[in-house]
Amino acid sequence: MPLSEHEQRLLEQMERALHAEDPKLASTLRGSDLRSHYRRRAMKAVVGFVLGVVLLMAGVITPQIVVGVVGFVVMLASALFALSSWKRMPGEGEVVRGAAEAPRPKQKVRFMDRIEERWRRRRDSNGR
Repeated sequence: MPLSEHEQRLLEQMERALHAEDPKLASTLRGSDLRSHYRRRAMKAVVGFVLGVVLLMAGVITPQIVVGVVGFVVMLASALFALSSWKRMPGEGEVVRGAAEAPRPKQKVRFMDRIEERWRRRRDSNGR
């Protein structure tokens, strides 16, 4: 639903007041590139994965099994972190908006909800 002219003017006034009061916060809320955020997270995960490999090799070379196990756990956690960052990475040019402008995410339809909806349609089509 679009805002009325009066509401748009009030919103612009509030934005100017926020920018005048705290320019750093205003620039943070203005928006940032999601791709660069998730790319940084993925790079941190790659560094963690490499650190896990180093720990794993150190555990194999030295007779300390605990170091190798810790290295494996770090590798696994880093790989999961990288995959989650990769899956969340948006398409080219998508931008995070301020809290007032953020579009609401579509709710995922659960499996059971779909099954129940099909059951209702089937029951209604049979004349009940």
